[in-house]
Amino acid sequence: MPDFVLPPINDNPDGTWGPSTSTLPSSFKDIPYAPYSKSDKITRIADWHDSADLNRPAGRTAYASGARRGGREAYGASESNAFGYVHEEDERSFSLVDSGARAGTRAKIPQRGRGGRGGAVNTRVAGRGGRNAAGFQPRGGFSSRSARGGRGGFGDWNKTTRTRDSSVTIGSDWVMLEEIEFSRLSKLNLTVDQPEDIESHGSLQGYDKAFDRINTRLEKPLDILDRVRYNASTSDDPVINQLAEKKAAQIFATDSILSVLMCTPRSVNSWDIILDRRGDQLFLDKREGGPFDYITVNENAAEPPADSDDPTNINSPASLSLEATYINQNFSSQVIAPSSKVYEPSPNPFYSPEDETEPLASCLYRYRKFDLSVGEEDEMELIVRTEVDAYQNKKDSFITVKALNEFDPRAQGGLGKAVDWRKNLDTHKGAIVAGEMKNNSAKLARWAVQGVLAGAEQMKMGYITRANPRDAQRHVIVGVQSYKPLDFARQMNVSLTNGWGIVRTIADLVFKQPEGKYILVKDPNSPLVRLYRVPADAFDTGLIEEEHTDEE
Repeated sequence: MPDFVLPPINDNPDGTWGPSTSTLPSSFKDIPYAPYSKSDKITRIADWHDSADLNRPAGRTAYASGARRGGREAYGASESNAFGYVHEEDERSFSLVDSGARAGTRAKIPQRGRGGRGGAVNTRVAGRGGRNAAGFQPRGGFSSRSARGGRGGFGDWNKTTRTRDSSVTIGSDWVMLEEIEFSRLSKLNLTVDQPEDIESHGSLQGYDKAFDRINTRLEKPLDILDRVRYNASTSDDPVINQLAEKKAAQIFATDSILSVLMCTPRSVNSWDIILDRRGDQLFLDKREGGPFDYITVNENAAEPPADSDDPTNINSPASLSLEATYINQNFSSQVIAPSSKVYEPSPNPFYSPEDETEPLASCLYRYRKFDLSVGEEDEMELIVRTEVDAYQNKKDSFITVKALNEFDPRAQGGLGKAVDWRKNLDTHKGAIVAGEMKNNSAKLARWAVQGVLAGAEQMKMGYITRANPRDAQRHVIVGVQSYKPLDFARQMNVSLTNGWGIVRTIADLVFKQPEGKYILVKDPNSPLVRLYRVPADAFDTGLIEEEHTDEE
């Protein structure tokens, strides 16, 4: 019987699992050691079918990361280990297509950004309960046939991501001061009391109740009416300039500018607001010809209108925006009762009889003061110029008039192939309204906020469609619906306290800076805004060129 010789045993005096550096044979020195679990088989080098969460950072247990239990955590493993690999690029930019079903695996499914109720572009899976090509049933996962309107599926993994352009060209001499994500803005809140009415200017007429009886069977053509309507910026308002001289408030704005700022988390398209600080006062202005002069169409849709370089394309975003602006102006003038009495507390501050030949549109400018103070020693008041379009029954019962427009349901960005306003508005109005709230979340939220700021009792919403889907010049009114602005805001899940918190936060950021001109820009492709300091003459290029031409 051969003798049994006991092999040498190298004891680890450190008491840790694994070989000791002091007793390690010279042949194995300078070779990195990969720690492993006591339950692992030594012969297992790599298991690509392991059900552990591969996205969990190394060195964290399944309980600490909040993931499900199932993977084995290596003892002593960390990113500083020689075998630890750190992804330098975002692995979400890669897609894996595997048609073979494999037990214990989960495919990486690309997700698509969709506008939720919060307005910011949320990342959600599109369907629930569907099976994918790998044959497994995901939890609330992605399906080839989505339960939400039939959109989504594996065909979206290679869809081209739309790149939007910024509303303003960022100058090389601009200095970025702040970058604020929508997630931070959504957490702001400020409770504001009822406003104080300062002044009222303009002329207002009564609403024609006959338009409330319009339906798909009694449709009415949209008339083209030449009425003068002004959209002057804050600094160009003579009434605001007089109030600023009297030190009536610290912040001045218009309802169109303020509503965009208050509904920032719902924005998808880019916009910009000029913040002009003059001493201890702040003016919120718009650029001439900027995004505030036009109305967006299906900005929040999962498939917004497709960009086109063809100027004759009537379904491009620019053409639809111009069409929607044209429709709103004509509709608000058409619903005015011709025989109604004119309510004119003070003349229109922008109207000049010597320069204008067309009659004024029915519009009353209400200047109202809101107290944004957060304490007794803190004084922060805002005066905003609001607008109402008509009165109903009595002169102090104000209403705003807005219009939703349908273009071509079959075109990209339309409301869906199965929804036709002229056929389904009377019977499926709820579904159409829900679709509009989803596809035009930012626009409708702004309209609701404008109605609340103006103190309007009702908001008249017109449904206007093309007489022919291929003709963007002729339209018909197929319905009118009434809403209370505050109730409509609640239905849209619009938080006014969050909006006031955003306004106060942006104002505080500017007041911390020295006197000068600043601009707040919504990033065209990301849910965030940036605050820049700009030169005093950053947006006076047109005036400088005009003066130079006159001198020559």
